Amino acid sequence: MPDPDACSRMSGILDEALTHAASRAPDSAAFAGLVETLRAPVAGGKLVRPQLVDLGYRAAAGGPVPPADRAAVDRLGAAFELLHTALIVHDDVIDRDTVRRGRPTVAEEHRVRLAAAGVPAGEDAHAGLSMAVIAGDALLAEALHLAVTCTPDPVRAVPVAVVVMDAATATAAGELEDVLLGLSRHTGDEPDLARILAMQRLKTARYSFEAPLRAGALLAGSSEEFAAALADVGADLGVAYQVVDDVLGVFGSPAATGKSAAGDLREGKATVVTAHGRRDPAVRALLDRAAASPGAVDAARRGLEGAGAREHARSVAAELVERGRARLAALPLGTAERSELEAACRAVLEREA
Repeated sequence: MPDPDACSRMSGILDEALTHAASRAPDSAAFAGLVETLRAPVAGGKLVRPQLVDLGYRAAAGGPVPPADRAAVDRLGAAFELLHTALIVHDDVIDRDTVRRGRPTVAEEHRVRLAAAGVPAGEDAHAGLSMAVIAGDALLAEALHLAVTCTPDPVRAVPVAVVVMDAATATAAGELEDVLLGLSRHTGDEPDLARILAMQRLKTARYSFEAPLRAGALLAGSSEEFAAALADVGADLGVAYQVVDDVLGVFGSPAATGKSAAGDLREGKATVVTAHGRRDPAVRALLDRAAASPGAVDAARRGLEGAGAREHARSVAAELVERGRARLAALPLGTAERSELEAACRAVLEREA
């Protein structure tokens, strides 16, 4: 976890970013009100991505962030934090989720408000989803603004901003792949492990692990080669993180994860967990029923457990982390930065526990 001073600095930057967003449309009280409702979702993250930006900078610099670059590193970290919030707001719309981090999603919060104001059923849901899409767009724009302006030095600002923009584009591609893979149960085109892992790298690992490490290193003035090698470590850890997230999405406790344990099964998600289970025709039938009826979710979960899907996913995550460790061993890093990256490797696999 970041230290209290880092949390305070990040909170200040994120608050200022939302205030800046609202000020871009002074004639729309509705937009200002929408932005105001985003303060809680924006503040609810664990600040993993800002920490990785900081770590990427220090890994390249070979020591602590100097005072002269502290604001730039923090603003770049905040850009990734806003990007993350924008993407999960949109992801909740795509997945039709109503709970995130233990509270109503942006779409659900506005649906409830609209229903209370007298908007009829159906219209309230559509409007709530629309407001969530608009909210995510506003957050995305502000994330890119922070990235472009993180430092007044254009020689460094341009390459790091490009990393953030490319990560956003990659995530869009990953979301598309995720949607299409989720429909494969209707077409009979069962996705293999490699395709699922490629999707997860695009959708999650790129913006959550690869890009923050890479951008932080470039901000410190590192070579493209070092930044890319560091990002490769992040890629393995990021995909492993998502594989563990898939396990938690089926077998985890909603109280611990902050979201429904039925969402992935209800949506028919193609994950490392479900792909392994679908190799068994009986489990495949259970998964298809779960996607059609919420009442069949528990049976599908038991079927996956019996088919060894949980253990299979754990082994895939462990292999990815080991590959990341091997890449890490080849990097010229300071003792503190190497230790932190090693700790990140352990933390990925300890999440389920």
